[in-house]
Amino acid sequence: MRRFALVLALTALSAAPAFAQAFSGNWSCRDASTNRVGILTIYGEVYGWAARAMSDPASGTGTITAYEDGVGFNDGNLRGNGNIQAGRIINDPTYGFALQLETAEAIVMMCNPR
Repeated sequence: MRRFALVLALTALSAAPAFAQAFSGNWSCRDASTNRVGILTIYGEVYGWAARAMSDPASGTGTITAYEDGVGFNDGNLRGNGNIQAGRIINDPTYGFALQLETAEAIVMMCNPR
């Protein structure tokens, strides 16, 4: 029984980096009214946000901190002008998973992999 527990623990630890990288890539984002609002790109420790609206102050780049269940937005226009603090990976029936963008008060966008 101890060996089984040890193997299970080591397997879980070796898979942790793969779960942490699930947020990398391009995401198509929609707001609460399900309108497409922009594209979020995350690679390594940086992100880029391109809003559909011309001259949107949230468009730009910044840095992130990776967490087990998503990312934290450290700086940049999305954090400063959009007030987005975190992106959490959640289950999605259509795509398998989605990235939920949140402020301190509410969920403001849902992003699906592109």
